[in-house]
Amino acid sequence: MTINEAQQKVDTWIKSTGIRYFNELTNMAILTEEVGEVARIIARKYGEQSFKINEEDDNLSDELADVLFVIICIANQTGIDLDSALRENIDKKNNRDKQRHQNNPKLK
Repeated sequence: MTINEAQQKVDTWIKSTGIRYFNELTNMAILTEEVGEVARIIARKYGEQSFKINEEDDNLSDELADVLFVIICIANQTGIDLDSALRENIDKKNNRDKQRHQNNPKLK
């Protein structure tokens, strides 16, 4: 699925099943909540924290997909074409950071 296709699928789902988009501030709060769920899993699975008793080893891929879904919602409701935005962002990074990381002694 392309990014544009994902944006269309989310838009269709929101309008048919979700009724309407939550407002931008609500979606920002939901995004923060979803990122927190990703952080909790990573802290326990890859970091030094352990899972609590009866706490499952949650599905990281599902939580990342939740983050992506909300990002797509915010993009859709604010008129952003994520495909174009990502292409422009990668171009910016290629130009700005062409030598930056290669010259960073902390990364060697």
